[in-house]
Amino acid sequence: MPFQQGSARTRQRTVLLLGIVVLLAALVLAVVLASLLTHGKHQDSPKMLKWKDRGTTKNLQEVILGRCYDYITERYPELGDKDCLKIWESLKDAFVYKNPCNITSEDYQPLMELASHPIPCNKSLFWSKTNDLVHRYTKSNQNFLTLEDTLLGYMADRISWCGDPSAPGVNYESCPKRSECESNPSSVFWKMASKMFAEAACGVVQVMLNGSIEAGAFRSSSIFGSIEVFNLNPDKVSEVHIWLMHDIGGPQSESCSGHSIQRLKNILEERNFKIICEDNYRPVQLLQCVHNPDHTDCRLCTNST
Repeated sequence: MPFQQGSARTRQRTVLLLGIVVLLAALVLAVVLASLLTHGKHQDSPKMLKWKDRGTTKNLQEVILGRCYDYITERYPELGDKDCLKIWESLKDAFVYKNPCNITSEDYQPLMELASHPIPCNKSLFWSKTNDLVHRYTKSNQNFLTLEDTLLGYMADRISWCGDPSAPGVNYESCPKRSECESNPSSVFWKMASKMFAEAACGVVQVMLNGSIEAGAFRSSSIFGSIEVFNLNPDKVSEVHIWLMHDIGGPQSESCSGHSIQRLKNILEERNFKIICEDNYRPVQLLQCVHNPDHTDCRLCTNST
């Protein structure tokens, strides 16, 4: 009997030891697999790369929601039926946890539909290389709207965002520039918003260009030159007015008869648009002179009747 009891205890100890060994083996295997998976994720994650543009704007959700509510309550209360929370969620879904070099127009389509609104005829104002001047003008003259004066543009102006496949799904350190990859969140967003803004234009449309740029006022690579000009609808737009502005005290590199403006005119004429070009459109030049009243370039502005 003692022998049988000892044998039973030995078998129990053996089974227990085997169980412990199996459990330890399973734990080791789980740790190894987790390490491999984590290592693979970090290798594939674009976060391991240092992009050249600034990272996602801090407190992005609060910024977007604040701008959205401000726009529909203070600026355009007629858009009060817009759901700012849904708009934020659709923006977030477009880029969070996604490779920032693999964003598509489909990612932004729900956002474009939620935030779009009609643009009154004769109010669309396009621009290239006149960012500061054109927006000072629309602030002082609300008869015109740039893309940045629409709900979409107002929410996104001067902010940045991009995702990352690994947690937390947002890259706050850096985002890719267009030169690093074209299908980045910012480029895809502004291309889609610009296309939609051009398609909505009707009546007389305006474009403000910079005649002080040595390389030429009209650039085929710009958003206006590559997207907006080709999405104006000849059946809706009656005329295109070009305002060619020169910096106060700056070089007058090009006039309405210049080479790049002629290229723009050719594109518009081929698409059956009527065109008017004006050097230093007077209402805008007067605004420039408000900031430079004593400059010699402004004497004609202040002395003329």
